[in-house]
Amino acid sequence: MLSDQLERIGLSAWFKDRLNAGKMQEFQLARIVSINRNSFLVFDGLQTITAEITGKLQFNASSPLDYPAVGDWVYLQVFDNHSLALIHDIIPRKTLLKRKMAGKRADLQLIAANIDSAMIIQSLDLDFNLRRLERYLVMVNESDIVPVVLLSKSDLMNPDEVEKKKAEIHNLMPEIKVVVYNCINEAGLNLIKDELVPGNTFCLLGSSGVGKTTLINSLLKKELYETRPISETDGKGMHTTTRRQLVFLETGAMIIDTPGMRELGNVAEESGLDDTFGEIVELAGQCRFNDCAHIHEAGCAVLAAVEDGTIPEGRLQNYMKLKKESAHNEMSYREKREKNRNARKGVSS
Repeated sequence: MLSDQLERIGLSAWFKDRLNAGKMQEFQLARIVSINRNSFLVFDGLQTITAEITGKLQFNASSPLDYPAVGDWVYLQVFDNHSLALIHDIIPRKTLLKRKMAGKRADLQLIAANIDSAMIIQSLDLDFNLRRLERYLVMVNESDIVPVVLLSKSDLMNPDEVEKKKAEIHNLMPEIKVVVYNCINEAGLNLIKDELVPGNTFCLLGSSGVGKTTLINSLLKKELYETRPISETDGKGMHTTTRRQLVFLETGAMIIDTPGMRELGNVAEESGLDDTFGEIVELAGQCRFNDCAHIHEAGCAVLAAVEDGTIPEGRLQNYMKLKKESAHNEMSYREKREKNRNARKGVSS
């Protein structure tokens, strides 16, 4: 019988229904808390254990998607009075947050697994950027994760300007939840706490310096993690968080803190783009030509909406850019996986 301790750290009915009965006879369950270079920190509801993946799991992995991510549930074999463990397999994931690896490499980087809601943080100073927010939303929506936008450092801006920023977001995405807060006087912090449902897992996303670590410290009510000041020269934050880590709150909710992302390449199917730019996709169905590129074609409903101000030109340009980029990244990634498969077949034969 599965323990209450596992349920408290997120083992819901969804995961229970997907457990392998045979493996449950041989192994125990645990959740990935953090990842070091060659090892994993897992939590079984009672204690934290250092673990490694088996050679079989590593051999069968054909991409980063086949390795455990922070937030994953795994089948675990424990040794030496819980001082060491081996990860034998990954339990099916409910959600998986991923991005293209930074640089020119045609590969994926796992951000976190089994996230219920992603909190995208932008600070109300130099970091506020609608185009970057759209990019984050494509990644979150592609993973079928509920997004919430947090606007930090509200103490740096007068209330009218804050409301203007909120309106800019809601004009583009009317349904999305936006919470304004600051950690100096804790204004709006209770609104964030209301979002943190016990038993659910949340993920903090955003650029360096937007206040992710400060928010976690405020929610924990202690300075558990180091914070650093913003650079005075360029207004950019320094990387306080250097690795992803699952944090357990006293309320029963869980948060995965992530390092700041200055490069966010999407590898997305159509769903992430369609959910983020729904009004553009809907209008595209009204264009005169089915293959309309929304550049200069006659009878383009999308361009007509840009001309009359219904859709901001910058939003359309960002949609076209992300669509092209995502298709290119997806093709490059698939080509690399195919090459890896062929190479593995050659070795095995």
